[in-house]
Amino acid sequence: MASSVLKGTRLAGKVCIITGAGSLHGIGRATAHRFAREGARHLYLVDLVADNFPTIQSSLHETNPDVKVTTIQADAADEEKIASICKMATNENGRLDVFFANAGKVVANSDSLEPYQTISAEQFMKCISNNTLSCFLALKHAADAMAKADESAGKLTGGGSIILTSSIAGIRSGLGPMDYSASKAAIISLAQTASFQHQVTRTGVRVNAICPGAIKTDLSVSVLEMLRERNNSIGQTVTFSRVGVPEEVANVALFLASDESSFVTGQQCVVDDGLSNFVSMDKLRVEW
Repeated sequence: MASSVLKGTRLAGKVCIITGAGSLHGIGRATAHRFAREGARHLYLVDLVADNFPTIQSSLHETNPDVKVTTIQADAADEEKIASICKMATNENGRLDVFFANAGKVVANSDSLEPYQTISAEQFMKCISNNTLSCFLALKHAADAMAKADESAGKLTGGGSIILTSSIAGIRSGLGPMDYSASKAAIISLAQTASFQHQVTRTGVRVNAICPGAIKTDLSVSVLEMLRERNNSIGQTVTFSRVGVPEEVANVALFLASDESSFVTGQQCVVDDGLSNFVSMDKLRVEW
């Protein structure tokens, strides 16, 4: 099986951390496979739930036996844990090159038409913690590790790529409830502000955000079902968009992680089949 996989070199020798990597049908798992196929040296996969890690690790080893994979059960919004993972990566490999801050949660009520007055302060802050704080901690602790060069580890100059998972809900109204949309908009601001500071200080660290649209993952199934029911009830007949798959987001993450994107920083990379061009989700029918 391993011999049949065409190997690439776009991430040759790079050490990468991916949070939110514990779903069997998620963006994190798909990205781990893309990074492995492109020559990553060591992958650190992090998730709050570790149930699927044995299966994910086995599939990665089967197709990419030369890639070292370390799985860690941790909350991406736990500063002590994220700091220790970044330190572990640099201590074990002498370098850290990529941090894909992909952890986050789809809120239980993802209906953008639900009055925002029904959102409690506790719910709002929990959403910010789950989605935004985890990205801030990735920036805070990965950037310093990436900025260090280590010739013995093959890293002659400092630098790296930090990728934050946002959403089209963070750039367009009507694509998510207020708490979720606010948390994702804040992530885009984090990418812009951090990239500016790294440009000024010349650390070589790039920061970008990915804004997925309707992507079919384990976490998004209930949301997509709600959207389909609403579209059916409205009776729209025009098909504009389709549901994407995690691999399509992983391809963008690979580009941002690689040196091919060396002149790309502070950007929001939308991966949504044009969905965000609509003002309201109610004006389209999503194809499954």
